[in-house]
Amino acid sequence: MSRSAPSSEELLRIAVEVAREAAATAYRMRAEGVSVAATKSTATDVVTAADRAVERQVLDALRRLRPDDAVLGEEYGEGDAGPAGADGVRWIVDPIDGTVNYLYGLPNSAVSLAAEVAGTVVAGVVRNITTGEEWTATRGGGAHRDGVRLRGSTEIDLGQALVATGFGYAAQRRAHQARVLGGLIEHVRDIRRFGAAAIDLCLAAEGRVDAYYEKGLAAWDLAAGGLVATEAGLRVAGLGGRAAGPDLVLAAPPALFGPLHERLADLDASGGP
Repeated sequence: MSRSAPSSEELLRIAVEVAREAAATAYRMRAEGVSVAATKSTATDVVTAADRAVERQVLDALRRLRPDDAVLGEEYGEGDAGPAGADGVRWIVDPIDGTVNYLYGLPNSAVSLAAEVAGTVVAGVVRNITTGEEWTATRGGGAHRDGVRLRGSTEIDLGQALVATGFGYAAQRRAHQARVLGGLIEHVRDIRRFGAAAIDLCLAAEGRVDAYYEKGLAAWDLAAGGLVATEAGLRVAGLGGRAAGPDLVLAAPPALFGPLHERLADLDASGGP
């Protein structure tokens, strides 16, 4: 018989504690110097020793604090507990989102940690490794950065919108994404590419960019940042009524979601390799 799950607030408290310690480790390892430990999908899709060390630290901390929960991590996959723990809790961790930025010493990389209960993300934190900025959210409880409630952008004109995006690592996918970008850029204020999806979603939640879209996000890219964006009042979805996921993630205030969705659909943003 399953136990009742802990509250979203309790899960967030744990997530924040673990993410802060993990970000401190990542910051220290970057200061000591990092190098490429391996590659993933392509030669440009890198893994550093810090990615693995930080995820192992998160796994060990969660095992100590919540030993019956499952964990899905970018580097080590599913934890031993299976798809969900005894009370339906699973943690989703990206130890270093924006690994290439991290490798090059650029300031946009983050630890992203979310908790889901019975398949629904209910708490999440994204912590910038370099700056210490921290975005948090609980389902139904709003989104915050360093204690300030987030409301998203108030822009209503797509032509005046600053839109963030990102690119995959495979050459053919990048070529398709470049074609989409070429068709979109004349219809918006400008484009920004920061290189860390979780941070992009949080910047959209904060209104520091007006909207964000990207193809190819995995669960660990989306879980915490997607909740932050949703709880800030953004609509987070895919194209054509599909849920946000690997085909496409679009996060935008309601006034911008429709016109940006239409433009991206016309450009086949969820298509290609």
